[in-house]
Amino acid sequence: MEVQEEEEVKIEKEKIKKKSMKKVIILIMGVLSISISQAQNINDALRYSTGEISGTARFQSMSGAFGALGGDLSAISINPAGSAVFTSSYASFSLGVDNKDTDTNYFNGRGNASNSDFNLNQGGGVFIFENKKTDSPWKKFSLAVEYDITKNYDNDWKANGTGNTSIGEYFLANAQGLRFDEISAFPGETTSQAYSEIGSAYGYTNQQAFLGYDSYILEPANTNDDNTLYSSNIAGNSFQQDYNYIATGYNGKISFNIGTQYGENTYFGLNLNSHFLNYERFTSFYETNNDATSVVKEVLFENTLATNGSGFSFQLGGIFKLTNELRAGITYESPTWMSLEDETTQYVETFVSDENLGDFYQVVDPNILNIFESYRIQTPSKITGSLAYVFGTQGLISVDYSRRDYSKTKFKPTSDPAFSAENALMANVLTAASTYKIGAEYKVKQLSFRGGYRIEESPYADDTIIGDLTGYSLGLGYNFGNTNLDLAYTSSKQDRSEQFYNVGLTNPVALDTKNSNITLTLGFKL
Repeated sequence: MEVQEEEEVKIEKEKIKKKSMKKVIILIMGVLSISISQAQNINDALRYSTGEISGTARFQSMSGAFGALGGDLSAISINPAGSAVFTSSYASFSLGVDNKDTDTNYFNGRGNASNSDFNLNQGGGVFIFENKKTDSPWKKFSLAVEYDITKNYDNDWKANGTGNTSIGEYFLANAQGLRFDEISAFPGETTSQAYSEIGSAYGYTNQQAFLGYDSYILEPANTNDDNTLYSSNIAGNSFQQDYNYIATGYNGKISFNIGTQYGENTYFGLNLNSHFLNYERFTSFYETNNDATSVVKEVLFENTLATNGSGFSFQLGGIFKLTNELRAGITYESPTWMSLEDETTQYVETFVSDENLGDFYQVVDPNILNIFESYRIQTPSKITGSLAYVFGTQGLISVDYSRRDYSKTKFKPTSDPAFSAENALMANVLTAASTYKIGAEYKVKQLSFRGGYRIEESPYADDTIIGDLTGYSLGLGYNFGNTNLDLAYTSSKQDRSEQFYNVGLTNPVALDTKNSNITLTLGFKL
């Protein structure tokens, strides 16, 4: 029975994906350019501000607690001084399998979804140059290039339940206060023309109101041009609702590193990071009701979003050997300055049952790709302190502590009223969060055993919105001499509460997400 249900879920996912692709393919040629922001929110900001433990298998198996160690290519992403710890030139490549399991709870309607994907999540090399001047305190220099996927967005989940707020409230919240002539089509205008012109002239909010009116969900108090009052044609307080979420993409960076060793016990490093981002999302919301007085009985509302961007950040770090065994590390990571572009499509279909109009399906399919002006996001800086104790050649234990103030996250330009309001909201509801990591390694001849644990505090002052993330890791490694092979398993879990829409229909769905990863790394001296 469980196998049959899993197959049905897979078939349904494929149908949704194919339908989404089909809708993109049939877009009309009149592509819309909108200069007004399309209501980016805190969820978007946090999506692009947070990362995951990724990289080499050795790095992952110790939960990324490498700030005072170095000697690993992914450790450079924590502390750029780590490149100078290498004693010889070195390269590594990592392949990983990511799996996400998501349990949902929406008005006691429970669901579960799981998906996996395979990727190249790390690759890079470091080149060591010994200083030939033996009397110089600068012992060596290092140059490195490192590629890491910092966050994998591939995920899908489904929520369903009997809600007490209709999707009609979403369209009503967008329409209330807007002039009727700014949310409706002119005589003779097609749906595509009206949707395009309204978006270009008035913006995204007016487009949502147009979709609500053209699908018979919204009822104006009158049809005068200056009317600004509306009601919903969906009645009742019990609605069967189904929501599908499918996302793909990744956030990654390429680090260009330079490091140096000063004396016998001090290492310094600098990273210049080039960030790249691709995020694509398809959501489908379906609602039915049995209220006899409701004019609109069914609603299907579909949205696609594609976000692409690039950015820059830098890191400065140092590693210090306090004794032969004890090491300390400190790293400053600048804000990441990213430039993003969004593209969206929308589709609404309703079933109308009216004593005057009869029963019929109303389809509002603009076939328009909204292309929005680029905007910027500034993620907060981060400071990391680290300590490690090395037991000769037998093993080590390492601890990292990081702190990042998420309330400093900003959308730009700040002169945009929508961005200004969202920035003020983030300053109030987000907070500074700490991350704790501990990792250990024990060696038996060529074989290494590793493990780690981490806690990432919620970026919200109210941690019922997003809870703390906890995770653990395990790993093995074998050193063949000039080549090493490492294997890691990581697992993390986090609870969060998410709204389907920002206004109107804001009932939250509870998400319990568990991420796991298996990574294999091949490393070799050059």
